[in-house]
Amino acid sequence: MRCTVFGTGYLGATHAACMAELGHDVLGVDIDPGKIAKLAAGEVPFFEPGLAEVLRRNLEGGRLRFTTSYAEAADFADIHFIGVGTPQKSGEFAADLSQLHAVVDALAPLLTRPTLIVGKSTVPVGTAEQLAERARSAAPAGDDVDVAWNPEFLREGYAVQDTLAPDRLVVGVDPSRGGRAEATLRDFYACQIAEGVPFLVTNIATAELVKAAANAFLATKISFINAVAQVCEASGADVVELADALGYDPRIGRRFLNAGLGFGGGCLPKDIRAFMARAGELGANNVLHLLREVDGINMGRRTTMVEMTREACGGSLLGARIAVLGAAFKPDSDDVRDSPALNVAGQLQLQGAAVTVFDPKAMENSRRLFPTLTYASDIPEACRGADAVLVLTEWQDFKELDPEEIGAAVRARTVLDGRNCLDVERWRSHGWRYHGMGR
Repeated sequence: MRCTVFGTGYLGATHAACMAELGHDVLGVDIDPGKIAKLAAGEVPFFEPGLAEVLRRNLEGGRLRFTTSYAEAADFADIHFIGVGTPQKSGEFAADLSQLHAVVDALAPLLTRPTLIVGKSTVPVGTAEQLAERARSAAPAGDDVDVAWNPEFLREGYAVQDTLAPDRLVVGVDPSRGGRAEATLRDFYACQIAEGVPFLVTNIATAELVKAAANAFLATKISFINAVAQVCEASGADVVELADALGYDPRIGRRFLNAGLGFGGGCLPKDIRAFMARAGELGANNVLHLLREVDGINMGRRTTMVEMTREACGGSLLGARIAVLGAAFKPDSDDVRDSPALNVAGQLQLQGAAVTVFDPKAMENSRRLFPTLTYASDIPEACRGADAVLVLTEWQDFKELDPEEIGAAVRARTVLDGRNCLDVERWRSHGWRYHGMGR
């Protein structure tokens, strides 16, 4: 089938390339000519394992193209996916939907025949209904424009796998409009459905809530174990062993039960805050209060790491030399949006420490966001003369560090494990003072 994908950021570029990989003819659309030129040349403007290969293969195969022309897009296909960003509004918790509105306002006047607009972006519940009215009122096709919502559940670092073989496909449709949108999307996702991917059809409001609720649940699970980590720290228990024991309970499970520095990135923090804001508007105050506490616990872990570092450096950060290993908010990504690692590095610098940062993939993005920090070209350079080494992103390279090799570079053998990812006994056996979170 033929489709367009509006927005060629992380979500849009991945969806476009992967839909072409599934055999569809895809046109990616963006208002940024520079981004379009890079993608058309086979260059992915961010790091995501495996995506560059999928992109190039489908460009060469002729199934994938990119354009800045909305008119070309409207003529090309009658299925239009929208995957633009919905960031947090400046100074508010609510989501900024301006990019979404801009796409619909520019596309709708060009729709002259029956068309399906499919939202992929994470939005507050009620957004799709408003967009449908907006699109139909501006489109020459009028009531022949359908709007459906098909939220994404991809994880950075696993985005290609999660898009090609998702654990479920959720499609929200308006049940009063005769089933055309559902039938179209069943055809579009036929090969994935045939491979056993669950295809769940809901009303539009439910589909909008699925992604927000999923992210809120994961965030709550992470903040729960981080709250328990405080009890472990106060009582002498080990939160890693505790989480292992809890994880055997099938009602709980081990995934997302890792205590440490907390979550960040471009999705979880802003999505739970947007959910809070919308819940407050709807009068659902229980969700508002719960997620406010989840957010507070998460942000508090960053302050805890700063205080742990101060104590490890003898009570003062003034003049201390700190090596920060990790800048991306998670491994296998170059995304530094709301990165706990960079937030801690910045706080340490503000309190008088000389901070040197190294990350395998996120250095360029880090420099743009925190230009005043010092950046190293490799791990030994970052650790040279350090009074403390902080492991704040659990890259495999960091987990496999040789304590003796790093010990030869530092001034003091002190390591703070912000992700509880190091072998404690191994580091201590090489004369390191080890500090974990909740251990």
